[in-house]
Order: sequence, then structure tokens, then C-alpha cells
Amino acid sequence: MSYTETIGSRTYRFADLKTLMAKASPLRSGDQLAGVAAASEEERVAARMTLAQVPLRTFLNEALIPYESDEVTRLVIDDHSPQAFAEISHLTVGDFRNWLLSSTTDADALTRITAGLTPEMVAAVSKLMRNQDLIAAARKRPVITRFRNTVGLPGHMSVRLQPNHPTDDVKGIAASMLDGLMYGCGDAMIGINPASDNLAAITKLLLMIDDFRQRYQVPTQSCVLTHVTNTIAAIEKGAPVDLVFQSVAGTEKANAGFGISLALLQEAYEAGLSLKRGTVGNNLMYFETGQGSALSADAHFGVDQQTCEVRAYAVARKFNPFLVNTVVGFIGPEYLYDGKQITRAGLEDHFCGKLLGVPMGCDICYTNHAEADQDDMDNLLTLLGVAGINFIMGIPGADDVMLNYQSTSFHDALYVRDVLGLRRAPEFEEWLESMQITDARGALLSASSQQPLLEGANDWLGIA
Repeated sequence: MSYTETIGSRTYRFADLKTLMAKASPLRSGDQLAGVAAASEEERVAARMTLAQVPLRTFLNEALIPYESDEVTRLVIDDHSPQAFAEISHLTVGDFRNWLLSSTTDADALTRITAGLTPEMVAAVSKLMRNQDLIAAARKRPVITRFRNTVGLPGHMSVRLQPNHPTDDVKGIAASMLDGLMYGCGDAMIGINPASDNLAAITKLLLMIDDFRQRYQVPTQSCVLTHVTNTIAAIEKGAPVDLVFQSVAGTEKANAGFGISLALLQEAYEAGLSLKRGTVGNNLMYFETGQGSALSADAHFGVDQQTCEVRAYAVARKFNPFLVNTVVGFIGPEYLYDGKQITRAGLEDHFCGKLLGVPMGCDICYTNHAEADQDDMDNLLTLLGVAGINFIMGIPGADDVMLNYQSTSFHDALYVRDVLGLRRAPEFEEWLESMQITDARGALLSASSQQPLLEGANDWLGIA
């Protein structure tokens, strides 16, 4: 089906829904690279005007990537709930935007419709929204998950402590981990990107974190971000696996580029569940995504990068994840050129994930060849804090010495919690107070108060 819109004396024609969606997207370098972006601002406005008039039902009848050739499309269509969709089935995309922003639409209403939404519907409505709209609507939709603690409660924000090391040195990683804990970070998880995929090295890191967690009774969860097949192998060998990690994308071909399928993710999910390591819940999958991943694998099929990204959240949603992390500026300026594009993408990703019922966090980051700096990250951090982000990253000095990119630091987490009054996961906050790291309000205590834990940790590390 083709679409047309006339502005003044000029008529714009869009060959199909896929083309219309791409032309309606805010400007970003990845869509320009793919050759799907609007050629002018006027064409972008024409596409948005047209998209606003498209009935939501259309997305159930016009697949952007064919059902027969893509298992992600099949997942989206087969899992769609007509009952949940009924409440909004009469709306156009523009009407849906108005409904989302209405003062009468609350968390209960957004939860009711979750199973009736497809990624394409959610991506479409985001293209009609200003940044403040994305913030206001996402803030209404908490997504709460549990493993050893509770993440996503309104008024709370967690931190993934990322103590990476360029050689996987266990003491170096442990030192960064302790540094983060002393700043009250780590309630989302302690997650290591290993420099090696060697199974013995991965197991050694898992054992180190688990030994510390048990010794000090830390109510958090660990993850070593290796390929899911390595995690399955580690589970089979008896390693103490908490969260199961995998990068995912929004098309079958892109996921094949990651070496995964829905069936393999199901196998990993069941392997994780079999360990029964959660204490307050059993959400245990950890997924990472990022706009541009499908294009970088030549697996986007002419679909704009943001819509491909939102399709990845349908993959994540299938496996009841504990955390989903959009690593928003990591792929580079070929896909998100500057701070403005990174900021917009982060707000889109958070909004779209939350609307689909996904526990969204964000690695607020950039690479050194992007037109961005730490002020841009401060802006996005603050905006996402207002929007109700489930978690952010905590990295020593905001500079990952293994992955070589810039993110957010332990101090950044202190800042956003302070100015917005955000608390940590309640179980983790109780532990911090019991260890004399924070007071009852969640504020850090002096270094002298923290000395007992530090001395015990030094003894654990074998440091004189």
C-alpha cells in the first residue's frame, strides 16, 4: 500500500509503510548511510503528517519484514494479543500519541495494552513525539523486575557496576568492583565484559564475584557478558551463573550475525532458570541492544534503524529479562553522529522499551570519534533520570579501559540520584546501610566509616 501527502504545491509519495516510517524518523546518520532517510525537512514533515493518519490496525496487516522469512516478525505477530489491543484498536498513530499523553492514561492503562502493542506501532508513535513527550509517557510506565533485589520501582534508579579490565586481571577487576560498591553502585548488577571468551577465564571471574557476594551477603547479581553458548557451557560445568547475557537485534538475519536464534535464547533461558539462584524473583536474562546493529550486519531490509531497534525489544520481552540495556552511542557516529542524535535515540529507546513492558536501562555513552562530549552525556543522564530509567552504568572515571569508550561514572550516579531524589534497589540500600557505606537516607558516609569493609576486602584480595 502506498501513501501520499501534499504540502503546498508538492505531493510526496511513500511506496509502502516501511518507507513512510523511515522518512518520518528524526535525522540520523545511520538512516542516511542506509539511504532511507528523508531528503529534506519538508519530506520528513510530510511523512509524519501521513504517519499520524495511519490506523494502528495497519501494522497487523502490513509487515515491514515478511512473516515468512523472519522469525522476529513471526514472534511479533504470533504473540500479539487482540484482547489487549482492543482498548486502542480504533486509534490512528496520531490518536495514539494523544492517548499516551492524556492525563487520564496511567500506569494501569499502559500495562493493560502492553501485549497488544507491536514494536512497529510503538516505533511509529515515537516518531511523532518531541523529547518531552517521550519523557512524560515513559515516566508513566514502570517496569519492575526481581532476582536478588528489586529494580525499576518508581522513584528508584539502579546502577550496573562495570569493572572491566584489559587483561581480565582478577585483582584489577575486584579493585574496581570495590571502588564502585563504596560509591553505592552495583544494585542493577556487577557485570564484566571479558577481554577473552576463554571458558576458564570466564568461570574464574564468576567465581570471584560469587565468593565476594556470599562473603559479604551482597543482595545483587553478577554477569559475565560472554556469548550465550559460553554461558550455557559454564552452567553445564557448575559455574555460579546469575544473569544470562546476550546481544540481540531486531531481525532474524542480524541475530544470526550474533550467532543466535530464538530457539538458542530459549535454551539459555531454561538453563538459567534451572539453577534457581534468584531469591526474590526469577527474571534472569540480560540483553544489550543498540541502534544501527542491524544495518551494520546488512540485515535491516530497508527498515530504519530505530524501528529495527524496537523490534529487538520484542525479542527481549519474550524471555522475561531482568535488565535490557540500550548501549546508545557505542556503535559510533556512522549511526548516531553527534550528541543531539545520541540524546534523541536514548529517549526513544527508553520510551519504546518501557511501552513494550521491557525493563530498560541505558549505557549513556559515546566513542571518541563522535561529535559528542561528557556534557551531552550529562544532559541525557538527567533526562533519562526524569523519564524513569531503570538503570545506568557505573564505570571508574566514566572511561572504560577495556572497551575504550566514554560512559557514566560512579560520581554521575551520585549526581543524578541527588538532584532527582532517586533511591537504590531497596534490598541493596539496606545492605549499604548495614555495611556503613550509606546512611538511612542513602547518602554516602565518610571514608573512615567505610574502613571495616575496606579492610576486610583488602584481606580478601590479599593486599597488605
